Amino acid sequence: MDQPSTSARNAAPLSDRTAPAASDRSAPTAAPAPGPAGATAPRGDAEPRWLGEEEQRTWLAYVHASTLLEDYLDRQLQRDAGMPHLYYALLVQLSAAPRRRMRMTELARSSKITRSRLSHAIARLERSGWVRREDCPTDKRGQFAILTDGGYEVLQHTAPGHVEAVRQAVFDRLTPAQQKSLGEIMRIVAEGLQPKEAGADLPWLR
Repeated sequence: MDQPSTSARNAAPLSDRTAPAASDRSAPTAAPAPGPAGATAPRGDAEPRWLGEEEQRTWLAYVHASTLLEDYLDRQLQRDAGMPHLYYALLVQLSAAPRRRMRMTELARSSKITRSRLSHAIARLERSGWVRREDCPTDKRGQFAILTDGGYEVLQHTAPGHVEAVRQAVFDRLTPAQQKSLGEIMRIVAEGLQPKEAGADLPWLR
């Protein structure tokens, strides 16, 4: 039971990308470059904080890598298990939970997705026989998502190929020091996008 949940955590879905195009017309950037005289398009009274050249290169490198990585992992999982990366990640989380079950609200929070998107994904997984839902006995509005034996078997079959894909795509290309830096950077970015104050606009609260 531990193997799928431990190995697959290395492949958490990456965040969405946004930005218009600049020097590379096929690739998104964080902002258009200023004109020859340094003119920029004003936003109210504040001057936009355009990215510098090195920042732009870093941003594009992230956008390209995250887009390619998600496509690579999706194709591997569709080929080996007939499911997208998100569905696999949900099965992994359920496999690691006590009694292989989680409240739907908690599963949405840990997956960083909206509740409606989670409901759609769980419905698809139910139709495949890999997950079932159960009403919460202490909360009439609450539900549990539960990993079935069939879903766990799918994880056992799929996890070895998936973790190998993750290793080849990411960890085999990085030194131990680079791996540590990447983890630290991603944690900083993730924490900054999850404000703790009441009323924060977070996916799992929508």
